[in-house]
Amino acid sequence: MLTIKLSKLGKKNHKLFRVIINEKGRDPYGRALEVLGSYDQYQKKLQVKNDRVTYWLSKGAQMTNTVNNLLVTHGVIDREKIIPKKKTKTSEKREAQKKAKAEKRKEAEKAATPETPEEKPLEETVEPEEVIKEEIKPEEAAV
Repeated sequence: MLTIKLSKLGKKNHKLFRVIINEKGRDPYGRALEVLGSYDQYQKKLQVKNDRVTYWLSKGAQMTNTVNNLLVTHGVIDREKIIPKKKTKTSEKREAQKKAKAEKRKEAEKAATPETPEEKPLEETVEPEEVIKEEIKPEEAAV
């Protein structure tokens, strides 16, 4: 599959990029199938052969997210910008740790707050003397 992507050029602290078309898995810093233009990120200047870009896109070439966003911003193509969302193993671990901490906090809050007891009707308190008097009747005691 052919892709339109960026190839880094320039000095250490002043990078320039070429917009090239190449095989997807091939090294972008080696020999390219065709150089379509260049991009200077410091001056925000994009120089691209518009007709060649549209030609390769019509042939089924894909673009990287960055190249797509550059071409859309500079009006070369009419598409929507792509917002890439990268998920790595470390970010997934962090999200899981955050969820676990949140659950622990909720449990700690529940344990810290006293639960309101359900209102039960109070039983009448009966003194022991009354219980004894009721059980033993005076008539039975005389017999």
